[in-house]
Amino acid sequence: MAFGNRSILTKIVCTLGPASRDPQLIATLIGEGMRIARVNFSHGTHDDFKATLDAAREGGRLAGTPLGVFGDLSGPKIRVTQVENNRIDLKVGDHVEIKHAPDLVGSRDASGVVTLPCTYEPIAREVEPGHRVLINDGAIRMLCTDRVLDNSDGLGLGDRLICNVVVASPVSNKKGINLPDSDLSTPSLTEWDEACAEWAVEHGVDFLALSFVRRADDVRQLRTLLQDIVKRRPELRANARVPIIAKIEMPQAIEDLENICQVSDAIMVARGDLGVEMDLAEVPVIQKRIINCAHDHGKPVIVATQMLESMITNASPTRAEVSDAANAVLDGADALMLSGETAVGQFPFEAVNILARTAEQTEKHLRQTRADRPPRPPKLARESRYRTAAVAHGVSIVAYDLHARYVVMWSEMGGTARHLSQMRGLTPIIAVSSNEKALRQMNLNFGVTPIHMDRPPDAITFIETIDRFLQAGHLADAGDAIVFCQGDPLGTPGVTNNIRVHYVGDVCRVTWHVKD
Repeated sequence: MAFGNRSILTKIVCTLGPASRDPQLIATLIGEGMRIARVNFSHGTHDDFKATLDAAREGGRLAGTPLGVFGDLSGPKIRVTQVENNRIDLKVGDHVEIKHAPDLVGSRDASGVVTLPCTYEPIAREVEPGHRVLINDGAIRMLCTDRVLDNSDGLGLGDRLICNVVVASPVSNKKGINLPDSDLSTPSLTEWDEACAEWAVEHGVDFLALSFVRRADDVRQLRTLLQDIVKRRPELRANARVPIIAKIEMPQAIEDLENICQVSDAIMVARGDLGVEMDLAEVPVIQKRIINCAHDHGKPVIVATQMLESMITNASPTRAEVSDAANAVLDGADALMLSGETAVGQFPFEAVNILARTAEQTEKHLRQTRADRPPRPPKLARESRYRTAAVAHGVSIVAYDLHARYVVMWSEMGGTARHLSQMRGLTPIIAVSSNEKALRQMNLNFGVTPIHMDRPPDAITFIETIDRFLQAGHLADAGDAIVFCQGDPLGTPGVTNNIRVHYVGDVCRVTWHVKD
């Protein structure tokens, strides 16, 4: 059993890349507060992903802490293909025609008209006049003024969009195209995504993040794919349960947010694409709305993108970035995610350190300001009348009333830990299990520290073992109140039915016992 160096409740997700694939560095990042590693399937091969996953697992072993890993599926990418000399300097007012022509090289003709080839075949049929066309994360902004649908060759190669440049910038090869106003027919899962999903199941990746989510059916499609993979390859049944993180990055997803939260296992506020697809001024309010919706449905939520962006090249963040991270904690984020800061940045350790310290100070403020506000269960838990949810609410209230040092539970598959985390209490939760995968997945839950232990023979042995562990590690003082929550018999999934109040150093002083 092991604890990290920092006792923060908010989880830190780090994208692994060239700057952070060393197992020893990963172990150091874990010591600073990293609990989930992200593998970006947009860059690299399956062999690259395997090397990153192996490094993450070894880093967790060195740190003595289970490290969760999630694979981030790429989703469909609409891009400019190739332009002449890898650069066309656009000007405001330019007439631009966009068409699907794989062999075409984009250029400006003698009359000044710019032709840009793109990867998306139905672009001229699905983008309508009045829709926005954005290139390179919105650095280039155009408005579709007309479209030509020319099927004279039977292939539609004459189809093209007519656009007017509103905000100009140079365009080069492979730049992404965003179409925020258009209802696109492209599925959320590409052939590459399907191959990556199968690879993830085969290698025991703990979560999958789904890009380009527009509606709840996109999440259902991925879940069906995962089920089909296991049906086709029954040897992978042990890895069948892969929680899905829905990335909210499209305007259409906001319209179907309630249903997406309902069918997903976790939510990510993907602020990068949200800031491109929507009015940038709306993003902070949308972030709060997404977090609140995720909480209503009892789902953990990750706030991602540009958390400490300046630290890719600087040893210190801006004050605005630190305030942004603190506000995400205040908003109720379960986890904060670093992308380029740890994947390719020059200061990955410093980035995790400052994010952890910011979360630590913000949580200290929350304890002071919420001292008179007992935990309240999420909307879904209040309506479900589910036993574990009710017990979790009771545990959180007892811990609040007693100013307990910890809540401790045996959580075989992680369900009880998830329910307790959903209460958003500020008492640290220690979730003990013999299930390694469940421990790694519990790392996404706010306030939960997962610890591995072989299953003890009975509840009293469990309490004695935890008591010795807390005292030996100087994690609690004699007389501190600890609230235990477990099932009877211990380790049986779905039968959490006991609450015990224990005082450190006195195993026999069980002052309250509730059993249904």
